[in-house]
Amino acid sequence: MRLEDYNAFCASLPHTMHVVQWGGAHVWKVGGKVFAIAGWGDRETLGVTFKCSEGAFDILREQPGLRPAPYLAARGLKWIQRLTPETMDDATLRDYLRESHRIVAAGLPKKTRRELGLGEFGPAESRPKRD
Repeated sequence: MRLEDYNAFCASLPHTMHVVQWGGAHVWKVGGKVFAIAGWGDRETLGVTFKCSEGAFDILREQPGLRPAPYLAARGLKWIQRLTPETMDDATLRDYLRESHRIVAAGLPKKTRRELGLGEFGPAESRPKRD
């Protein structure tokens, strides 16, 4: 994934904002909370860091080309960094970025979610279906 593709995808998610910080990292936030960070990869591949569920973290951290995100995972947070597309292609990475956005949005205070129009569970497309 190229930086331009990463930024365009994250911009397509609801109520996101982009900042460049931490030594040139491209950081994407929802409701003021980080859900994705890009930078620090080799010259050919963009390193992308995202939040994930505990189950996904346990599986992904053992896969080639992926690792627990430095600094974040060391503090007990469930963040993965994709360094190469060896076991996670760009389409799958986009799925994980979408899920990271949903997880972070769902963790925002109810007032913030309401103000952003994110609903009770995060973005409308991730709400559970009712019978």
